[in-house]
Amino acid sequence: MSATSSHPYRKILVLCLWLATWIFVTSDWSIKALWPSLLGLLSVFLLGRVIAGLLIGASAGAILLAQGNPITAFLSFFTDHLIPALQSGWNISVLLFTLMLGGFVALIEKGGGIHALLQSWLKTSRSISRRVQWSAYGLGFICFFDGLANSLLVGRSLTPLARQAGLSREKLSYIVDSTSAAVACVAVISTWIAYQLSMIREGFCLAGIEEVNAFGQFFRSIPLNFYCWFTLVLLAIVISRNWNMGPMKKAEANALQDTAKADAKLVTEATGAWRATGPLVFLIGGLMVGLYLNGVEDGILPFSFDKVANAFGNADAAKILVSVSALACLVAYLANRGQFKEEDHPAEIYMTGVQQLFTPCLILISVWALTSTLKDLDAANTLSGLLEGNLPPALFPAAVFVTGTLISFTTGTSWGTMGVVMPLAIPVALNLGSDATLIPVTVAAVFSGAVFGDHCSPLSDTTVVSSFACDLDPIDHVRTQIPYALLAACLALFVGFIPAGLGAPALMSLLLGIGLLFILNRIFNSAQKIT
Repeated sequence: MSATSSHPYRKILVLCLWLATWIFVTSDWSIKALWPSLLGLLSVFLLGRVIAGLLIGASAGAILLAQGNPITAFLSFFTDHLIPALQSGWNISVLLFTLMLGGFVALIEKGGGIHALLQSWLKTSRSISRRVQWSAYGLGFICFFDGLANSLLVGRSLTPLARQAGLSREKLSYIVDSTSAAVACVAVISTWIAYQLSMIREGFCLAGIEEVNAFGQFFRSIPLNFYCWFTLVLLAIVISRNWNMGPMKKAEANALQDTAKADAKLVTEATGAWRATGPLVFLIGGLMVGLYLNGVEDGILPFSFDKVANAFGNADAAKILVSVSALACLVAYLANRGQFKEEDHPAEIYMTGVQQLFTPCLILISVWALTSTLKDLDAANTLSGLLEGNLPPALFPAAVFVTGTLISFTTGTSWGTMGVVMPLAIPVALNLGSDATLIPVTVAAVFSGAVFGDHCSPLSDTTVVSSFACDLDPIDHVRTQIPYALLAACLALFVGFIPAGLGAPALMSLLLGIGLLFILNRIFNSAQKIT
C-alpha cells in the first residue's frame, strides 16, 4: 500500500476510530490499555502512512493517560513520551548508528567496492541472486552479537548488490529480519544475554528461589527455542528452493523484470572488492572487539567462553555501536578516497547516505513514542492477564508462547515481552511441574514468543530497521514476511511446544518440524506446477 493510496473514506474511518478513544476513557474495560496499539496498527494499514499511523496510536495513548483531557494529553505527549524517547542513551545511539551506517554504505558504494564485490561473486555463481541471499544469511550468523546492528549492517551492505542482482527488497528484508533477533536470541554471546539472564533470575526470585544458575537455565532452553530454529531452517529452505509464498511471489516477479537490465550492468570490469570488504570486516570485528574490551571485568586474558559471554552481556553496547561505526566511516573514506572523481566531495557523498535514513529515523521515534504510552498504560500486563486461565501443565508452555506472540506483536517490543512474561511464567511453571521438565521449555517459549513480534510487528524497531535498511516500506515488509513468520510459529506451537510440554524430546520435535517444512515446500512447488 503506497503512502498516497489511502481513500478519503479510510481517513474518515481513522478519524472516527481516533474519536472513539474518548469512549474508552470513561469505560472500565481492561482492554482499553491495548487500544492505542490496535488503533496504531489499523491506522498504518488504512492510511498507508507509517509515521502518521503510529503517531495517531501514540496520541490515543496520551489521551487515555490524561483521562480524556486534550490539552493535558497534548502536553504530556511531548513531555512524557516523545522527549524522553529522544533523551534515552540507547535510542540516541541507535539513531546515530543508523545515520552513520547510511553514510558508511554511501562511501563504499560510491568508491566502487560493492560493485567489484558483486563482480567477483558473479564469476563463481550461476545465480547471483541466490548468492546474495546466502551472503545475507551467512552475515546474519556472523553478526550474532546484536540484532539491531545485524539488521542495519547486513541490510545496508547488501541492498546495492540485491538491486543489481534482481533480488527483491522484500526478500532481502525478510532474510535480514529473520536472522537478526532469532540469531541474537539463541547466541550465548550477544548484547541480549545479560537481559535474558536477568529475566530468568527475576522469575525465580519472584518464586522465592534466590540461588539459581540462570546461565544453565538459558543453555537448557536453547534446543527448545522452536520458533527461532524453525525460522532459520525455513529461511534456508526458502533460499535454496526459491520458496516464495503469497505477496513475496509477486515481489520477486516484479524484481525479476529488471534482471536482464541488471545483468547487462554486471558484465563491465571492476576491481577493488577490498574497498568494500575491508571496511565491513573492520566494522564487524571492531564491534566484537569493542564489546569484549568494554564489558570484560577481570583482565583481557586469558580467554574463556564464560568470560567472553559475560563481557558481551555487560558491555555498554550503545557507546560501542556509535564509536566503532564512526571509526568504520573513517576507514571507508580512507579505503575509497582514491576512487572519487574530482567533482565528488566525500562530505556530500556521506551526507547523501545519511539523508536517505532521515525518514526511517522518524519512524523509529514514532514507534518509541507509541510504545512509551503502552508501557504507561501497562498494556503488556493487561494482555497477559486477559489470557490467563487454568491450563494443564502439558499445555502451559504452548499458552506462554501464544501469550508472548500476542504481546510482542501488539506492543512491538521483544525485550518488553520477556520482561513481562518471564517473571510471571517461571513461578507458575515451578508450581505446575519440576524444574527438570517444565522450566526450560517455558523459558524457551517466552523467548520464542518475544522474537515473533520482532519479525512481523509494524511497531517493532527491528521490523522498521530491517525495512529501511533494505530501502523498503515497513508495510510491504510486514505484508511479505507474515506468511513465513506464521508458518514458523504454527510449527513451533503444534510440533514444538505442545509435544515438549507432554515430555517429547526437543530433537524429535526439531527433526519432525524440519521434515514437515520440506514436505510443505514440495506440496507448494507441486501446486505451483499444476497452476
